[in-house]
Amino acid sequence: MKRIAVLVALAAGCTLAGCGSGSSPPATSTTTTTAPAAVKNLVVTPAVKAALLAAGAASHRLPVSDYTGLRKGLTFYAFDPATGLYWAGAQLVPSPSSQAAQVGVQDDGAYDLFTMRAGGHWTAYNDGLGTVPGSSCGVVVPLPVRTLWGWSTSAPCGGPAGV
Repeated sequence: MKRIAVLVALAAGCTLAGCGSGSSPPATSTTTTTAPAAVKNLVVTPAVKAALLAAGAASHRLPVSDYTGLRKGLTFYAFDPATGLYWAGAQLVPSPSSQAAQVGVQDDGAYDLFTMRAGGHWTAYNDGLGTVPGSSCGVVVPLPVRTLWGWSTSAPCGGPAGV
């Protein structure tokens, strides 16, 4: 009887300790931390330029033909996984033959910000005064996107300096 009690105690101890052949090592707890995905700068392809130009022209209620393109050095494009949005900023170049476009790109129409969900269409926001203190904003560019593009993080809405 005493021998059986010893064997039962030994078997119970081995089961708890995980000893014996074929047993698995004791489970360990691991913690996995995933850093949030970073904002990514993207290449402004001809297709992206055309889509931004079309969205910008539409927001000014003018045909695309009233513009000749996007101002070099003032076009930006990124994806922000935190918002799930593509962000862009661009200054439309008015055609010399379109007085309406030339007037439209002054003051608050001098710069446009754009957002788009994957697979969607660009939405344009006039932001020519977005770097002026006290300005109201149609959309506010997230700080990680501004930082990526080297824009002021203290300006009300976003937009590059000097626009």
